[in-house]
Amino acid sequence: MDIKIFGTGCKKCTEVYKNVKKAVDELKINAEIVKVTDIAEISEYVMITPGIAVNEGVIFEGKVPGVEEIKEELSKLY
Repeated sequence: MDIKIFGTGCKKCTEVYKNVKKAVDELKINAEIVKVTDIAEISEYVMITPGIAVNEGVIFEGKVPGVEEIKEELSKLY
């Protein structure tokens, strides 16, 4: 599973990364988590950061989802 976190490094983006990492660890998913900070690449996926994409599909945009929300969405995809 490929997970991309979109954001420029702000506090919210850092929190999203931590929440995704924790969700992946708790679900014991084999996933590659990549931070995307390039504005041009971010704009190809989301209009508002932070954002999360799994296997190229956006699952969250413009919010900081909690660990349980992320786990729920990831559970649907694997």
